[in-house]
Amino acid sequence: MDKISVKDYVREDYRKLYKMSDDPLWDPAKDWIRTVDWEKVRSEQSGKTVRFAVGAADQESAAEGLKPFEQLSGIKVELVPIPDDSFYDKAVSEFISGNASFDALQFFSPWLGDFAGPGFLADLGEYAEKWKLPLDDFYDTYRLNYGYVGGKLVGIPFDCDVQMVHLRKSIMEKILGGPIDRAQSVPTYDELIRITAEANKLGGGVAGVGLMAARGFWATYTWEHIAAQAGLSLFDSQWNPQLTSDAGMKAMDIIMALQKNAIEGVSGAGWGENRAAWLGGQVAANISWQDSGTQAMRPDQSKIVDDFITIYEPRISGGVFAPPNIAGSTSCVAATSQNPEGAFLMLAFLTTSSIMAMNEANANGVAPGYRSVLGNERLRAVSQPMKVWADSLEHAWCAPRIPGMFEMEQALGNEINRAVTGQISAKEALENGQKAWKGILEKNGFSGGNAPIAYADAEPGLYVGKGKALPF
Repeated sequence: MDKISVKDYVREDYRKLYKMSDDPLWDPAKDWIRTVDWEKVRSEQSGKTVRFAVGAADQESAAEGLKPFEQLSGIKVELVPIPDDSFYDKAVSEFISGNASFDALQFFSPWLGDFAGPGFLADLGEYAEKWKLPLDDFYDTYRLNYGYVGGKLVGIPFDCDVQMVHLRKSIMEKILGGPIDRAQSVPTYDELIRITAEANKLGGGVAGVGLMAARGFWATYTWEHIAAQAGLSLFDSQWNPQLTSDAGMKAMDIIMALQKNAIEGVSGAGWGENRAAWLGGQVAANISWQDSGTQAMRPDQSKIVDDFITIYEPRISGGVFAPPNIAGSTSCVAATSQNPEGAFLMLAFLTTSSIMAMNEANANGVAPGYRSVLGNERLRAVSQPMKVWADSLEHAWCAPRIPGMFEMEQALGNEINRAVTGQISAKEALENGQKAWKGILEKNGFSGGNAPIAYADAEPGLYVGKGKALPF
């Protein structure tokens, strides 16, 4: 247990850079691996096996990270590598067969409804209660959207993302006339459009803004990010899509304005292209995930160290403050698992707060979703976005994890991309998307009042900021 520490887990160059001691970057009283009864675990599980499906690219790192779990629990973990680009299809085919080759898996959280809706995932509620998993330490948006489907606990949050807005200080302070206030310097999207247009005129190989408008879910995520601030509800209480609402159209208007200030090739930009442009100093502002801030602090990853700031989400008149919880990943147990309790224990180990805190210190893009971690001042010293990030999560917006959701986001993104490239109008993009969504919903059983997931079960996680005071 002592080796699960800053000294043994956090990269040496980062520890030296930030003069990090071995003091914990988490609250030991809330760290599951330090509170669980390992003797009881061994007495019940020693000699048993868990088969764990992982992306093939992560096989070696997963094996190394699981060694202490095997030592603590007595459980042998067998990795089942699946090619990353076929993980979804492979997992679904194995689930359908009724004899999946794995007990547990970690995957892209927008797929959660596709896997949980048909009953492919085990109910983890009994194990969470027995082994005292600290679910109350997770921010509500992750607990509800990465953990629960249809009122049942089927997942443990793993990579807990939120999208944010980042600014280059050396460029934007000149335009804004002084130091940047995280909440007030860019209070609205109208102001973000203005200052990125000004930055775009400066040239020097730096564009005004980076954003993701590539086909598929990338463009949808940018639209959802902005539309959430206009008060978007993706569905009404009967699961009828609301893409063409005023909020949806407002977001399209903003995207069409911002893309005029965007880096060349924005219509082909997903996360990889966006990240490279931001960390390479090619944009003056960026709409991306929180790790664009953490990674920008690291000299081996970034050319803009000390020249950026992560701000509170710009607002939209008549809307809400709704920072978007988009993407991320979750950890689940197969309903056909031969050792579901052992699989649960393994996933609880991998998602425990100490390991997640050290992932953030390593700036590897695997984000913690625990209040006790994001509130740790030692960790905040090595992750510049963290104060704004933590405040934002109390107001987070999220798309529901329902069957077909990822397919819907893919379809809408294709239409938004067509609007960005001038093939159709913004209005047509949302109308086409809405038509596609209705077909996907019907295919997945969301018609005739007999939806596989009740809207009331999903609604509490869709926007958690209702009635709360703003953090600024």
